[in-house]
Amino acid sequence: MKSKLPFTVLALAWLSFASAALAQNPPSLPAGVVAHRDLAYVTGGHAQQKLDLFLPEKTAGPTPLIVWIHGGAWVSGDKSDNPPLRSGFVQRGYAVASLNYRLSGVALFPAQIEDCKAALRWLRAHAKEYNLDPAHIGVWGGSAGGHLVALLGTTGGVKDFDVGENLDQSSAVQAVGDFFGPTDFVQMDAHALKGTHLIHDDPGSPESKVIGGPIQDKANYEKVQRANPIKYLTKDAPPYLIVHGDQDPLVPHHQSELLYAALKGAGVPVRFHTIKGGGHGKGFGGKEISEMVAAFFDLHLLGQKTAASGWSAAMTSDSVAVADAPRADHARPPERGKQGGGQGQWQRPTWEQFLERSDANKDGKVTRDEFKGPPQIFEMLDRNKDGVVTKEEHEQPGRN
Repeated sequence: MKSKLPFTVLALAWLSFASAALAQNPPSLPAGVVAHRDLAYVTGGHAQQKLDLFLPEKTAGPTPLIVWIHGGAWVSGDKSDNPPLRSGFVQRGYAVASLNYRLSGVALFPAQIEDCKAALRWLRAHAKEYNLDPAHIGVWGGSAGGHLVALLGTTGGVKDFDVGENLDQSSAVQAVGDFFGPTDFVQMDAHALKGTHLIHDDPGSPESKVIGGPIQDKANYEKVQRANPIKYLTKDAPPYLIVHGDQDPLVPHHQSELLYAALKGAGVPVRFHTIKGGGHGKGFGGKEISEMVAAFFDLHLLGQKTAASGWSAAMTSDSVAVADAPRADHARPPERGKQGGGQGQWQRPTWEQFLERSDANKDGKVTRDEFKGPPQIFEMLDRNKDGVVTKEEHEQPGRN
């Protein structure tokens, strides 16, 4: 059976499966970093309501915290992919948390932002236990994670999304790093790049799935508006750093233009950096972006005088896309029409990872009932449609 879902959505679902394999075998930690994994931030909650916390082995006092929120179209992704940890922020004097949240296949919006806020309140409630500085917490995320961190920044004083435990703690943040996050869902298609294959107005789009209905349906108007970070913006929002590629085929650059204009209008400190030729997270390599992010958080969380001290209250800047360094610890979605295998490209999980995750009876093959990933992925892999995926089928080239 041929899947009816857009290729990009299937790629993201495959990435979710790959991320789960990575979560079972996380990369080794750098020296001087202490890990606390799979901490439940909701008592008796869903399996996705957990976070990982990484701390410096030695600290002189309470440690400022950067919280990473993963992307994946609200339908996939995993906390095991952790750019702040990978970029050495623990060695710079930070604690780093990376959290999972309920995905759209489990719960509709606002569950995702409610979970992010629950995690922030839990971290503050346990600040003494982990030697965290609750007054200096920044958030950083990309794509769907960018959307959620943008919401966290504008809803610090909004109580509607604070539900559950630790309600005596604040879910406000002191700095926001938004990488190519959506803002106003209903404007995405109007400003999409020509030739883009993902139709956001489609009932099966990630945006429609996360709110529980077609985003352009008048009956869903309030649901869409409720997910828009700009709706909640006040002058009290924390400083923002927005980074977006102008050739992003999934989240139009215009989405960040909207947020920048709103923040500037409200008098909120903001820098909007455009990567010319940059795609959806592609082309973000090189020192300029990493140094910009470090300067931003060092100023607002560590209180250090950095290059960001000289940024104007609302500024734009740009740079040219730089190829990303190859990584062995993270799978990327494929470019349309390309397969994994080259440096820096997306690669599907190996047959061994596939078996480890789904071969419950250890017979060297995976049935439809055993498969742990999205059903559409099984249908893609089951070439002869007999309800079983073998190594030969898994290894065949094709659109998976």
